Amino acid sequence: MKNNIKSIAILFTALMALSSCEKKKEETAKPEIEPKVETFLLSKEKLTTELRLPAELTGFQQVDLYAKVSSFVKTLKVDIGTKVKKGQLLIVLEAPEISSQLAAAESRLKSMEAIYATSKSTYNRLYETSKVEGTISKNDLEMANGKKNSDYAQYQAAIAAHKEISIMRGYLEIRAPFDGVVAARNVNLGTFVGPAGKGSDLPLLTIQEQSKLRLAVSVPELYTGYLHTGDEMSFNVKSLPETFSAKITRMSGALDLKLRSERVEMDVHNTKGNLLPGMVAEVLLPLNAKDSTYVVPKSAVVSSAEGIYVVKVVNKKATRVDIKKGREIEDKIEIFGDLNPQDKLVKIASEETKEGDVINE
Repeated sequence: MKNNIKSIAILFTALMALSSCEKKKEETAKPEIEPKVETFLLSKEKLTTELRLPAELTGFQQVDLYAKVSSFVKTLKVDIGTKVKKGQLLIVLEAPEISSQLAAAESRLKSMEAIYATSKSTYNRLYETSKVEGTISKNDLEMANGKKNSDYAQYQAAIAAHKEISIMRGYLEIRAPFDGVVAARNVNLGTFVGPAGKGSDLPLLTIQEQSKLRLAVSVPELYTGYLHTGDEMSFNVKSLPETFSAKITRMSGALDLKLRSERVEMDVHNTKGNLLPGMVAEVLLPLNAKDSTYVVPKSAVVSSAEGIYVVKVVNKKATRVDIKKGREIEDKIEIFGDLNPQDKLVKIASEETKEGDVINE
C-alpha cells in the first residue's frame, strides 16, 4: 500500500514538472520577426571605365599600281622592302607600237604646222593687197581666210593627237605617288602587263606609307556616345612589349549595318618603324561620361523573365522600378529609369521580393 502511494506521488510530480515546462515554452515563444533588409540612398556619380577592343593597323596611305597600257616590263628598279620617295621611278615598261605612234604623231604635227603657216601667210598677203581697191576680189579673200581657219583647226587636232600619244608614252614609266615602302611586287623583267586580260590580274607593286599608320577599331553601339575626337587612348601589339598611345582623329558618325558598331580611327606616328601595317592591336579606350548618372551595386539589380528592375522602398513597402543597364565596372553598374536622387533602394534585391511586400529596415 505504501509503495502504491509512493508511485502515485512520483507520477503526479512528473506530470506537474512536464506541465510547467510546456507553460514556460509557451511563455517564451514569441511572434516570428521579419529579417532586416539593407537599403541605401540613390545618388549620382561619374563612372569612368575602360573598354578593350581588337583593332588593326594599316598604312596611312596604300596604293596598288597597275599598267595603263599593254606592255612588257623593261626595267625593275625596286623590290619588296625598298623605301621610295614621291615621284621616284619604279618600273620602266616597253611598248614599241606607242613609240611608232608617237613618231607618226610628231610627223603629222610638223606637217600641219607647215600647212597652217603657208595658208596663214597667203591670207595675210592677200589681205594686204586687197587694201588697194580692185586688186583682190572679196570672194578670193574669203576663200583664203577659210583655208587658213581650216588648216589651223587641223593643226590644233595634230597637237592634241601628239599630246595624247605623249601621255600614253608617259604611262610606260611607273612612279611612286608618295613616300613609302614597297610592300608587294608581282612582276619580273619581261612580264606582260596591261589594263585588261591576264596581265591585269595582280598589281605591279603595292606601296604603303609606314611612317604614319592608321589604327581602326569598331566600337559597339552601346559605347559610341562616350568617345570623342581628340580622346587619348593606349594600345599594344603582341609582338612588342611596350605600350603605345594615340588620339582619336576620325569617327565615321554612322553605324555599320552588319556589326552595329561605329568605325573609329587613330593616327599613329611610327617614328621608330617598329609597327607594321597589318598588325592586330588591342586598344584600351577610356569611357568617360559627360554627366553624372545613377550608379548602384550590381546586387541591387534584378534580371528576371519579368524584366530588369530595382526594388524601391516607399512607406516601408517594396515597389519594382524597371530600368535599363549601362556600363559595368567591378561591383557597380549604371542604371537608367524613373528614379530620383535619394530614393531608397534595396541593396541586395531578389525575385522573391514581391510588389507591396513589407520591408523591415
